Amino acid sequence: MRRRYPRPPMAPRHRAALLCLLLAALLLTLFLVAAFHLKSVLSSLAVTRVSNTVNRVVSAAVTDTINSGGIRYNDLITFEKDGQGQITALQTNMAEFNRIQSAIVDDVLTRMSEVSTTDLAIPLGTLTGSALLAGRGPIFRVRMQFVGSSTARFENEFTEAGINQTKHRIILSVDVSVSILLPGFSTYTKVSNDFTVAETVIVGTVPGSYVYFNGNYEEAEDYIMNNAGP
Repeated sequence: MRRRYPRPPMAPRHRAALLCLLLAALLLTLFLVAAFHLKSVLSSLAVTRVSNTVNRVVSAAVTDTINSGGIRYNDLITFEKDGQGQITALQTNMAEFNRIQSAIVDDVLTRMSEVSTTDLAIPLGTLTGSALLAGRGPIFRVRMQFVGSSTARFENEFTEAGINQTKHRIILSVDVSVSILLPGFSTYTKVSNDFTVAETVIVGTVPGSYVYFNGNYEEAEDYIMNNAGP
């Protein structure tokens, strides 16, 4: 029977090397976990931050245009009347519509270029994916940039406003498509906003027709019956 001898204790330098190896493995594991969650966390935060910024920019651009008198109903719509003064048709001023659309788009893009770079502050605990550590730990900052394109279009809405009354509302729809540039990858979002920029109440007989914004004639009475609000 072979006699077993006790194993000699590990040398201090070997123990230190093993400890360093374990520490490196732990750090590597934490890094991989953080990297796994980093992209989704950054994408979510970036989209939220950019969407809020774009909403503020678009709202400010449209509000400033309205407050400055740049959008007036009488400049956009003209009424055609018969010999008795009854409104028979509505006609749009396409040149004015196009001018306003271009001005809004240019203003939005100019304002966006002034705030296109910003920082994202993320607590390191959030990158672990743990609900207990979310929002905790030192702050990790990432700089992002976003570039976008904008389109604007006018829509109209007819609703019943009472006995022998029709409300005509002009709505400006602004869409902003944004590419968000982050370290190592990029993401995309689209922000849409609708604004009522002008409205009036037409008193009297429903006009027989109106010139829609694309230049086509449609029956106003049929439109109102099919699209009347509550």
